Amino acid sequence: MILKGLLTLLTQRPEFRRLVQQIQKAEGLPALTGITETARPFVASALSAALKEPLLLVVADEAQALQMVDTLKALAQAADDIVYMPDRDALPYERLISDHETTQQRMNALLRLADAQKHTIVVCSARALSQPVIPPKELAASLYDLEPGLEVDLTLMLEHLYNLGYEPVTEVEEPGQFSHRGGIVDLFPATLLRPVRIEFFGDEIESLRTFDPQTQRSLNPIASCVIGPAREALPQRGPEAVRMLEQLNIAMLHHDAEERWQRDLEDLRHKRSFEDITFYLPYLHDQASVLDYLPKSGLLILDNPESIQNRIMALDAQAEAIKARLENDRENPTQLRAAHITWSQLETRLAQLRQLRFADILSASEGEFDAYHQGGTEHLMPGFTSANSYGGRLRAFAQDCRKALDNRERVVIVSAQARRLSEVLGDESILGDIAAIHVSPGVNINELPESGTLTLIQGQLPEGWQSRSLATSFFTDTEIFGWSRKYKAQQRKIVTPASFLAEVNVGDYVVHQEYGIGRFEGLVKLDSTGVEREYLLIRYAGTDKLYIPTDQLDRVTRYVGMGDAVPALSKLGTSEWTRAKTKVKENVQDIARDLLRLYSAREALERPAYPPDSEQPWLQELESGFAYEETPDQARAIEEVKADMERPRPMDRLVCGDVGYGKTEVALRAAFKAVLDQRQVAVLVPTTVLALQHFNTFKERLQPYPVRVELLSRFRSEKEQKQVLEDLALGRVDIVIGTHRLLPSAQPFANTTKT
Repeated sequence: MILKGLLTLLTQRPEFRRLVQQIQKAEGLPALTGITETARPFVASALSAALKEPLLLVVADEAQALQMVDTLKALAQAADDIVYMPDRDALPYERLISDHETTQQRMNALLRLADAQKHTIVVCSARALSQPVIPPKELAASLYDLEPGLEVDLTLMLEHLYNLGYEPVTEVEEPGQFSHRGGIVDLFPATLLRPVRIEFFGDEIESLRTFDPQTQRSLNPIASCVIGPAREALPQRGPEAVRMLEQLNIAMLHHDAEERWQRDLEDLRHKRSFEDITFYLPYLHDQASVLDYLPKSGLLILDNPESIQNRIMALDAQAEAIKARLENDRENPTQLRAAHITWSQLETRLAQLRQLRFADILSASEGEFDAYHQGGTEHLMPGFTSANSYGGRLRAFAQDCRKALDNRERVVIVSAQARRLSEVLGDESILGDIAAIHVSPGVNINELPESGTLTLIQGQLPEGWQSRSLATSFFTDTEIFGWSRKYKAQQRKIVTPASFLAEVNVGDYVVHQEYGIGRFEGLVKLDSTGVEREYLLIRYAGTDKLYIPTDQLDRVTRYVGMGDAVPALSKLGTSEWTRAKTKVKENVQDIARDLLRLYSAREALERPAYPPDSEQPWLQELESGFAYEETPDQARAIEEVKADMERPRPMDRLVCGDVGYGKTEVALRAAFKAVLDQRQVAVLVPTTVLALQHFNTFKERLQPYPVRVELLSRFRSEKEQKQVLEDLALGRVDIVIGTHRLLPSAQPFANTTKT
């Protein structure tokens, strides 16, 4: 979906040009009022198009950032001009390790923002603003370019990759990994969406190609690539950091924390990178924030500055509380350097930057409040208000659209149900005396629609807006039907004592990710430095005991083993658990080799491939009509299942997930894709109750389409089951859902796909 043609509405306005001129002259600007939150991405996109400079847009939290990014991508000249910088997973002073993808997104955002030649918009939350990062000069010094024909010392290159934080693996599948096989080096840098394969001829780079991490097959040649750090701290100043860290009172730490600390110091002493090196960032780098990456020509946009300030000040207090808690728990020594940038520090830096503020009238300063009542900032920006809401009253909506068109206003509609909405707006039997509006759904707006026209776009956006000055109304499913896609920030998993105790009983065996297998002895309360707190008591081999704070329950899981065998308890203070994990990794590699041989044989089999999504518009419409935002894992599962179906090979994929995590939606989309290719689908389930649940879900979701869904279980009479089987054999049933009656020996199919 592309909506960039709408930007002309603003860029041709004299007040907008006045605003751009004031920004370019770095003149002080009042906070822009009279702009509803849903119109702010529209304004930011227009500013990016006019200024052609990097923009850093800061919002209060991650959920708002994700929503902002989604809208900006639809309005941008190119979707990859919009870059999301997620929060680092770890809270200040914690050792929680971010996943590879989060680190890649953060590093890529910093690199894109620092490039003054690109008009990128980087979106981040207030928390990301307060998290220290590598200073720009040090990050730039760590980068190096690769291109065919360049001579490189392979040994030094591999050592450099390791020190940049890249993890050596057998096969590269995730960002931050590399592998070496003879004259070939595979690596996945933060600067690319796909990993790159470097082929050497002696010491000279012969070719650079991207490759598919799933199949490991080479794809397209590239002219060059930039290699940057895979972790958020670099070990080059490790020896200097060690000298400062050794001055801290490490003796106060409990045994395991002290052992980990000494191990980390040894790596830093030898300038080696390791998993949680980011914990030592304040000692390895001078303090810097994402603000330091914004070029002098760039523009900082603060969305509701007071909300941002309040959020960071709350984080200031939280950081101090975490610091004190970890010191009391003897996890960290006292007097650690600050791992969080406070609001007072950020405020000084903010004052030095060219900035624009979107202020809510309820949080505006007294001067801005007076300006609002005197016409606000409409001399710099046309006013925007929230669009009218209809809650499914389509006749009233059509009537207002007709009035707007008669008044020569533009109406733009972005809807997941664009095809259905087109039929409703053009159906005179539904609209009665309202003149029908005949419009065909589209997917892009590359040019500004003419006045007095209605434009209908297939897609999804959070909310709409209206502007009398621009004579334009912008509607989404939120206003028309009363629902929209739901946004949720990805957060660290929180495990409460109640949820933990619901799964684990006293006496059960548990596994701590760092200390190994123990036996759960219950919850106990201990008085530490005058503060009584609740701990998880785990007993290990011998007399060893471990007290785990209840805010670290996400690191403990119930032991699951084969049969009724009693596991051996781990012994604290030894390398036993580390050796066990290493042995498991080796065994997993052996299993992987066996699976590789098995799947090589599977690859030799063939079957007819299903057509791509681009040839199945009804499938795209069904997916757009999903009322929820797909979780990252759910979206990945859906794409991988459809990719399997489009290959001329039999699919063999297991989708795992707990109850309520969206497996049914994955199966439903795969089933519909098969039905659209004139295939029958069998959905086999273990129980009659589950069969009925799936039947109701499939019927509801596929109701708008000419698809026949049937149920085959004991909830149907013998006569009904017999009729379903007859219709199934004749090809009259598209999808059948049932229990063991669906097994091939029990019933016939005309043309089947099993799910």
